[in-house]
Amino acid sequence: MDASTLLMRFGLTNQEARVYCTLCAEGEMTGYEVAKATGISRSNVYTALAGLVEKGAAYLSAENVTRYMPVPAKEFCDSRISALQRDRDELIRVLPARVEDSEGYLTIVGETNILARMRAMITGAQMRIYASMSAQIMERVRPELEDALARGLKVVLITEKSFALEGAVVWYSEKKQRQIRLIVDSSCVLTGDLDDGEYSTCLYSRKKNLTDLFKEDLKNEIRLIQLTEGREE
Repeated sequence: MDASTLLMRFGLTNQEARVYCTLCAEGEMTGYEVAKATGISRSNVYTALAGLVEKGAAYLSAENVTRYMPVPAKEFCDSRISALQRDRDELIRVLPARVEDSEGYLTIVGETNILARMRAMITGAQMRIYASMSAQIMERVRPELEDALARGLKVVLITEKSFALEGAVVWYSEKKQRQIRLIVDSSCVLTGDLDDGEYSTCLYSRKKNLTDLFKEDLKNEIRLIQLTEGREE
């Protein structure tokens, strides 16, 4: 993923991102110099520069000639993140109260959405977490698992030997690379895979019978690992 694409995730348009990258590479520039360097028309360059100044991504220096300087990337990104966090808190405050999660079955589609649901489940856990997945996927939720351990939760993991997490109960087994099974507080379960990127699909449910079924399945997997380890010894 290139810099322009990442910058667009922080609220810049495509042309603003291109102009910002040019300012970062070249330093302080006039609008004419930016247009010449980027090949973007002068009218569009000045529109982009105005947008950068408004969004806090560029400084305006107006001495003899108006020139533009890029705000350092970390400063710009931190400012955008802080603004989004304030907007998030305000949105949560003004939205209607959330209804309880459905006790039916929800289909979560797309790798980004599945990972977001996994992180939300782990973050919202109150007592215990059981998870069975590859080391690669475990790494993507490591911060949330570490936070759960810091909060005193029981964390039981089944994964590959390349993954370690101090404080967790970890059982090692060869895992299907993209398969997920996650149970939180014996009250909700997420199962499926991340094989197909945006087309990946997982099932989420709070139904007790399904949660109990998957919890028993994980216990059986642990028993099998214990038996296998016993035979190896």
